[in-house]
Amino acid sequence: MIKKVCVYCASSDKISQSYFDGAAAIGQLLAEEKITTVYGGGSAGLMGRLADSALAHGGQVIGIIPHFMTEVEWQHNGLTELILVEDMHERKRMFLEDIDAVIALPGGTGTFEELLEVITLKRLGKFLQPIIIYNQNGYYDPMIAMFEKAIEEKFMGEQHRGIWTVIEEVADLIEAIEQAPKWDQSAIDYAKV
Repeated sequence: MIKKVCVYCASSDKISQSYFDGAAAIGQLLAEEKITTVYGGGSAGLMGRLADSALAHGGQVIGIIPHFMTEVEWQHNGLTELILVEDMHERKRMFLEDIDAVIALPGGTGTFEELLEVITLKRLGKFLQPIIIYNQNGYYDPMIAMFEKAIEEKFMGEQHRGIWTVIEEVADLIEAIEQAPKWDQSAIDYAKV
């Protein structure tokens, strides 16, 4: 049973409306499924829209944000819970505590960094939950192509495709989490990672 997920997404307000609609749909779906949303705690961009939508539909939303971001008032003040941490490293570590999946929405460098870190942690057997990439409007096509290039050039193995699941539609999210391949930590060969 899916109880809590972490969502990585953008803080930019200058993006296409379609991305806001996607974030709102994810927030609504998670709320309707009674799944708690854990995210970066911001009020702007897709972060704010995700949180607002989940809350508007009766969902529970936990934000995790470093102190320095609250000094410039980036935090969302209407969340179920807002957790203040010392830095970005602590934030990312807490994102992954007691969650059932990670979902990456479109975003910029922060989202890329979070997504690549959690993929690396899963590859090394330090995080074993599903990682879902919401490839809205083909946004992640270049990154997915880079993963394929890494596999083709033997920087990654064929089995590493099982680390992440790509979806194109919000409606596919819950099934993607439930059907994600199990990552077998015991099968990891550290000499070949």
